[in-house]
Amino acid sequence: MQFIGSKGEKYRATIKPASNFNAEHDCEVLKKAMKGLGTDENAIVEVLGRRNNAQRVQIKKTYKTMFGKDLVEDLKSELGGVFEKAVTESLFELDYYDAYSLHEAMKGAGTREEVLTEILTSRSNEQIEHIKTLYQQHFGKNLEEDISRETGGFYKRVLVSCLQANKPELSYDQIEKLRQHGPSAVVSINQAKAEAAELYNAGEKKMGTDEATFIKIFCMRNKFQLRATFDEYEKISGKDIFESLNTEMSGDLESALKAIAFQAVNTPFYFATRLYKSMKGAGTTDTTLIRILLTRSEIDLSDIKKEFATEYNQTLESFVKGDTSGDYGAFMMRFVEGN
Repeated sequence: MQFIGSKGEKYRATIKPASNFNAEHDCEVLKKAMKGLGTDENAIVEVLGRRNNAQRVQIKKTYKTMFGKDLVEDLKSELGGVFEKAVTESLFELDYYDAYSLHEAMKGAGTREEVLTEILTSRSNEQIEHIKTLYQQHFGKNLEEDISRETGGFYKRVLVSCLQANKPELSYDQIEKLRQHGPSAVVSINQAKAEAAELYNAGEKKMGTDEATFIKIFCMRNKFQLRATFDEYEKISGKDIFESLNTEMSGDLESALKAIAFQAVNTPFYFATRLYKSMKGAGTTDTTLIRILLTRSEIDLSDIKKEFATEYNQTLESFVKGDTSGDYGAFMMRFVEGN
């Protein structure tokens, strides 16, 4: 899968496949760490915090083959609290992790719309299709039906659009053109100008807002085309797209359209703001912190760290250290600092 920004820049991960990986050896270390009285938490941090997701999933499978026991269950019996949550969730295959997170966000009373927005606006078509399949397999429910029941109005329409996994994506040849010649090689400027005018006429130029036009354009174009449209929009309106969304939209719809816009303009900045909000003030939203560090560490966490430092004048490392502690903090820092 190609992880590239809308300017053609290649995103930078913090976690890479560990060299000289040996799943059997890692399983022996983990088994020993949980043997007898007490638990060697540091050994668990050192093994699982220095492997990429594919390797952690292989460790889980190998552990069951070697010992006839489930690694997640063994870890749950030895650990507790947010450290247990972070460690066991690190063993989830990533698309399943998204399906699980969506299910958790809609389980019980109330819905965590920010989780739905974060996941469904930032995943590729292939990922969305896999997430839908895994959601059905593991939870016995149709994801689109659950989303439709838990949300409403124009916000629901954005999420349902994302769930169609039908946004145009670049072919291999187009990616090569992008790398060689830049975004202008893969976008239609005429289309960008026309759709920028549509957005302007649907918002700034009229009383009220034609939300359907915004949804159609935002959900039907890839990030490269959208960025070109937003550039043209600023020429017409004298405002950037985010300023207009501030005045034309509100609530969950505003958040969803901004999330899509950030995927086009600066994906790492979007996740930097999500991390900041998860840690600012009293207390920490650990579910958000864990999910983003685990899911972005192999995509663009190095870029997220850079955006975080620029925007908030503090490093992500210092923020995470200040908001976590003990074995949990040590484990999270593995993903922030990289292996």
